[in-house]
Amino acid sequence: MGVENLDKIFKPKIITVIGASNKIGSAGYRIFRNLIGSGYNGIVYPVNPNHESIQGVEAYPSVEKLPKTPDLAVIVTPSKIVLDIAEQCGKKGIKGLLIISAGFKEIGDEGKALEAKLSAIREKYGMRIIGPNCVGFILPYLEMNATFAGAMPEKGNIALFSQSGAVCGAILDWAASAKVGFSSFISVGSMLDVDFGDLIDYFGMDTHTRSIVIYAENITNARKFMSAARSFSRVKPIIVIKSGRYKEGAKAASSHTGAMAGEDYIYDAAFKRAGIVRVKKIGDLFNCASILAKQPRPTGPNLAIITNAGGPGVLATDSIIETGGKLAKLSQETIDELNTFLPKHWSKGNPIDIIGDSDEDVYRKTIEVCLKDRNIDGLLVITVPQVMASPKRLAEHIIDLSKRITKPLLTAFVGEESVQYARQILNRNNIPTYATPEEAVETYMHLYHYARNLELLFQTPEERNIEPTKKGKQTITKIINAALKENRTLLNEAEAKEVIELYGIKTSRPQVATSEEECIEIAKKMGFPVVMKIHSPQITHKSDVGGVALNLDCEKTLRDAYKKMMKTVKKNVPDATIEGVTIQKMIEHKGGEFILGSKKDPVFGSVILFGLGGIFTELFKDRAIGFPPLNQVLAHRIIEKTKAYQLLKGFRNIPPANIHKIEETMINFSQLLEDHPEISELDINPLIPVDDDIIAVDARIVIDPHPENKPHMIISKYPSQYIKTVKLSDGTKVILRPIKPEDEPLWLDMFKSFSEETVRFRFFRIIKETPHEVRTRYCNIDYDREIGIVGEIDDNGNRRFIGVGRIILEPGQTEKAEFAIVVSDKWQRLGLGAAFIDQLIHIAGDRDYKKVYGPVLKDNVPMITLCQEKGFTISEGNPGEYLVEYTFK
Repeated sequence: MGVENLDKIFKPKIITVIGASNKIGSAGYRIFRNLIGSGYNGIVYPVNPNHESIQGVEAYPSVEKLPKTPDLAVIVTPSKIVLDIAEQCGKKGIKGLLIISAGFKEIGDEGKALEAKLSAIREKYGMRIIGPNCVGFILPYLEMNATFAGAMPEKGNIALFSQSGAVCGAILDWAASAKVGFSSFISVGSMLDVDFGDLIDYFGMDTHTRSIVIYAENITNARKFMSAARSFSRVKPIIVIKSGRYKEGAKAASSHTGAMAGEDYIYDAAFKRAGIVRVKKIGDLFNCASILAKQPRPTGPNLAIITNAGGPGVLATDSIIETGGKLAKLSQETIDELNTFLPKHWSKGNPIDIIGDSDEDVYRKTIEVCLKDRNIDGLLVITVPQVMASPKRLAEHIIDLSKRITKPLLTAFVGEESVQYARQILNRNNIPTYATPEEAVETYMHLYHYARNLELLFQTPEERNIEPTKKGKQTITKIINAALKENRTLLNEAEAKEVIELYGIKTSRPQVATSEEECIEIAKKMGFPVVMKIHSPQITHKSDVGGVALNLDCEKTLRDAYKKMMKTVKKNVPDATIEGVTIQKMIEHKGGEFILGSKKDPVFGSVILFGLGGIFTELFKDRAIGFPPLNQVLAHRIIEKTKAYQLLKGFRNIPPANIHKIEETMINFSQLLEDHPEISELDINPLIPVDDDIIAVDARIVIDPHPENKPHMIISKYPSQYIKTVKLSDGTKVILRPIKPEDEPLWLDMFKSFSEETVRFRFFRIIKETPHEVRTRYCNIDYDREIGIVGEIDDNGNRRFIGVGRIILEPGQTEKAEFAIVVSDKWQRLGLGAAFIDQLIHIAGDRDYKKVYGPVLKDNVPMITLCQEKGFTISEGNPGEYLVEYTFK
């Protein structure tokens, strides 16, 4: 539902507490006491039919009797009467509910039925609900405490959302001790309505919030969550701690992918794809939130350590290596300059041990020298209490230096009483400080991985054109439907290989033989050596039951293998229906064997797995996971996370494989999953590099008769339905199509063709340069929230963009979208602007938007005229602007 009516919950002017109580210690007592005693400046009405007043405030017997309509109702009653109260709230016109009450889905089927009825009431009246079964929420900047927790936390820049009420209490205690402040503190409970995605959208736009921290037990609407997180993670870091990382074991799965793609691996991959930092300890949540909001992002893993004691420097070094960082190598210039003022016996390397008798001025000079070294990406300053260096004066020096640095600077003031004041003033001045070097290093590495992940996430991929034919899609649909008619959900090997071949993945096509003589006949035509596999709809993993024979190089070995296989398989799987065997050419290779697979996850939909394959797939469990849609960069990122990557690059006597070909295979594989939600599981194992090519030696596909009941993809695929061709008034043919991340170079060429006036009309100011970070904002987009339509022409064999139109949903909105268009100067007044507006209106209508709007500079007369011709209304906007609006009837 987005962020509609969330202001009623998080910016309420009038609140009612239904179930407010005079009973000291009860939830109704504490919540009402917190609301009227925390400094909240709004009206709070207690509702309790048994008392005339609650804690000295006049009480009302029912919602209906309230003198004014509240924005927010806090419900603290038994679950059995919550439905009736929600109905009363709806009739009263209350749009926000905070349901503290437990007794819903957490108690089983009866509670789930209650939740379903509550959800129906919510939809009926357009209300928004936090909870049920939650602790409530705290908004320090409004001095509003709608929980039964104790003291109001300090004001800060961290928004915290927690799925566990118990963890909320622990975090509040910890934060009070650590002097950590919040912009909001929200217990989400069962997330019947408002979920993590809604909260990220809402507080992502909150001016007090600089970073978001989440304690999650599970994700409900994964697609909404991913869309919101991807939208804000670039500007407001999101840090997640996910409980339940280890399960007793994966449920039985019919594919290797199903067995290896465990729940926690999938969550981990999802967080990375969204640019989220994942941590494992509660302390890390706030360390990360603090440093990500306060410090520059590092450009690399190379950390320099400045210390006045050798031991802590060694501990920091060990931690750097353990967490995947690097000890920065000091340049010769840095060493030479340090030699001019450091004691004669300093370490002459990194860690930079300046010796215990160095004072705070020596620290300062050392920091200044290191900040100039291009080999150093970040700096950790460690001090232990010594006679010479004053912790307070050192902290003041660091604060002064921090005002003009572009590299992350962290500190570890080891000790307690003598360094406590120094830590306090560092924290107050946005310098992260820690009690131990290891804690500081771990936090730096979280900061680095966050920056690196965003960099890779928005890296421009190479252009790859992979578009299956319409006929190919129809053929696959026929294969799937035929199997379902036969009550089969497992395609046989020949069918599976035909499917993947239609998406450009080469295979060793098998031929079925129903007798020993037929095996010989096929093998002779094919040429020895060959592979023989059992052909049975009941047998999934053929090797496990003796159903695979490799490298059969003559007629005798083939006959012997056939007899042995029939005997062994019948013994191992006596109930299986054996329809014969398949014969295929033996693929000879010197490289490794790999697996490329997919399964449908109940939360995240289709996931893609790549790793070491063959018979040792589940033994080594080398895998990395991603999500469709893939492009070249995303495919490469999956590959490089595996040990298999080292084999692919060449290892000892194993020649390097064509990694570009593997990337292409993965993109094709992803496209197959995008186009066919009926595919529940798909294994290509082994996938073998042969010379400069990649061959799928075995493939198996499990189909789902009812794919509509499960999530398909958590990231929107390329909206090819919005591709069309138009003709300009001068006869030029222009392809209008959605923009892709790969289009960044073409977008830049187009931008360079704009005059200053065209730039000003589009961006409302003059922009001279557009660095990569800016360009990705326009090219690497979430199609659920934004569509950029480019106008592409063929310019003497070269592709060229001559304009772009864009329609953007504001975060959390579902019905109102902003639009903008720009056309290169040479191509203006030829009808392209009108074509863009027509296409954008078509897209808005297709997506059920109710209104399209946009600001236009008053001197942009051609655009204003065009909008009037297209049925837009014109009204006054910001100074110097008109607001143009198109409303769907």
